[in-house]
Amino acid sequence: MSLLRTVELFGGFSDDEHRRLADAADLMDLVRGDVLFTEGAEADACYVVTDGRIAISNRSVDGRESMVALMERGDLFGEMGLFDGLGRSAEARALESSQAIRIPYEALRAVWDDRPELLWSVVGLLSQRIRSTDEALADAFFLDVTGRTAKHLLDLAGDREEFEIPITQEELAGLVGASRERVNKAIASFLKLGWIEQEDRNYRILNRRELEIRST
Repeated sequence: MSLLRTVELFGGFSDDEHRRLADAADLMDLVRGDVLFTEGAEADACYVVTDGRIAISNRSVDGRESMVALMERGDLFGEMGLFDGLGRSAEARALESSQAIRIPYEALRAVWDDRPELLWSVVGLLSQRIRSTDEALADAFFLDVTGRTAKHLLDLAGDREEFEIPITQEELAGLVGASRERVNKAIASFLKLGWIEQEDRNYRILNRRELEIRST
């Protein structure tokens, strides 16, 4: 209940309506590699991460993966099918031991049928999704691999100076949208310049300003 109240899509829901969602929901325990759904599969529920990390990704016909988003605690995913009735647009896979709340679409439709004014939260969510897509397209057009790598490192770090990259080099490359070799070369250049330090998957930002400049 407390976590559901933080999800923007459920903004404006009353305690009773949050309780209805919680009663209809299931808590899923996942281990690394567990797939919640595959691209093209029938969609009948959305999910909220309670613990761990979930990768949202697409695969090419030859098996290459492009990671679209990294979902962490409190993040909502899998909601698109609720609005367009189509299959899944991407795959969702646990990157580590994780938990997620599964909320059937029917439970959400019942709430909105009773109080359609709550659908304004849907408009807000879809606007955010469009903005994120616009930003990703702009990054792909205006930033080179080094710039995109710097931006994703800053995203993973958040406001921390010391952070861990919770994904493999191949997965990070998919998130950046480049080969693993080119992403590794970009990270190596940051190390050489003294902008970051690295020990295995643990990183420390030494010059955030330069990374921010390189990522714009």
